[in-house]
Amino acid sequence: MHKVLVLLAQGCEEIEAVTVIDILRRAGVEVTSAGLDDLPVLASRGVVLLADTTLDLVQHQDFDMIVLPGGQPGTDNLRADQRVIALLQKMAQQGKYVAAICAAPSVLATAGLLDGRKATCYPTCLDGFPKVNLQTDAVVEDGKLITSRGPGTAMDFALTLVERLAGKAKRQEVEAALVR
Repeated sequence: MHKVLVLLAQGCEEIEAVTVIDILRRAGVEVTSAGLDDLPVLASRGVVLLADTTLDLVQHQDFDMIVLPGGQPGTDNLRADQRVIALLQKMAQQGKYVAAICAAPSVLATAGLLDGRKATCYPTCLDGFPKVNLQTDAVVEDGKLITSRGPGTAMDFALTLVERLAGKAKRQEVEAALVR
């Protein structure tokens, strides 16, 4: 079974976080949500999320993929956490999937993972990173880096993650059950 880590920072975008967790679990993927601290996560629109665990307790475990929901100030909180940057770099070096949506691709850029790579994000979030080959598609893949634009693309993003981990047939099965 594939294992995915979804990081939940204070101020994350709840649609992106919950959609990714939900869709991956529907596909039978083992998802662990981890907060940057041990407090309930107050998401960007006031929804309170309870992470499964904390980053400190899982940062040395083996995952097939790491996913960063965007939102503000969630993205800023991810970017400011050196544990997050180090984990992203480690997973990329190990050839694992690294995925981010909305403003969170800027965290990948800060970690140096998007230089010369194709990516997308919420409009203007990668403007300060001229080495990124910025795209406007809903979901952009460049090797094992997967990025997406925002709350409105969260389901497409999550289904792409399912397809990469569990195959096209599993994606179609999950998508059909969603009556999309």
